[in-house]
Amino acid sequence: MTGLAMAFDFGTTKIGVAVGQKITGTATPVAVVKARDGIPQWLVIDRLVEEWQPTILVVGLPINMDGTESDMSKAATRFSRRLHGRYGISIELMDERLSSFEAREFETPDQLDAIAAKLILETWLADST
Repeated sequence: MTGLAMAFDFGTTKIGVAVGQKITGTATPVAVVKARDGIPQWLVIDRLVEEWQPTILVVGLPINMDGTESDMSKAATRFSRRLHGRYGISIELMDERLSSFEAREFETPDQLDAIAAKLILETWLADST
């Protein structure tokens, strides 16, 4: 992968967004986008995609601890398809089973979802070498 990656921690009321790149393997939380019933404020995501110009989008896939699909993972998969359809950018799904739990350690409740997106992206960057 060359260029910038953008990751999303999908939720029905908030979607965390982070950006990062392969060279350093690090990511930065950039936004928490409000959503209603899983439908994001697309204009905000449009602006983020335009500003950061990612070459790949990574969406956290919230599967159950036993590895089975959940209603939330189905919703996240739908969201990933909408992202691809809207921007035409390659999509990767990343297992995010403990990202939100791990993000709580950072003690920034207003940025929790963006930090979870950062953790998802850093895991994806490390795994995709």
